Amino acid sequence: MTTRLSAAALRAFVPGGLDFDKSRRFYEALGFTCFFESTEACGYGLGSCEFILQNAYAKEWAEWFMMQLIVADLDAWWAKIEGLELEAAFGVQAPIAPKLMPWRARVAFVYGPCGELWHIVQDG
Repeated sequence: MTTRLSAAALRAFVPGGLDFDKSRRFYEALGFTCFFESTEACGYGLGSCEFILQNAYAKEWAEWFMMQLIVADLDAWWAKIEGLELEAAFGVQAPIAPKLMPWRARVAFVYGPCGELWHIVQDG
């Protein structure tokens, strides 16, 4: 008899150690809530989406790191992102407004404090 495997969740480890406090404030400003914290890492969630913010940094890793957040209303997210003035508040690269990509997805791009890139994608 074959055992069927299952999984309950998948969490990526996001680089945050260039300035761990700034990274934490950045993700909290975006609306993520901390569900556990230590000096090495913090767990963040929003709805059913979760990730682990690590107090670790390697330039090559951070600058190649990408996450995709799929949202129901990209325009509402973009309004929130613009209102946060992330570039001035956190010294990050300016977010890129939503646009239709060649692969037919509408995407906004947000850069975190370590250079990590978030693709915020309209669901559907």
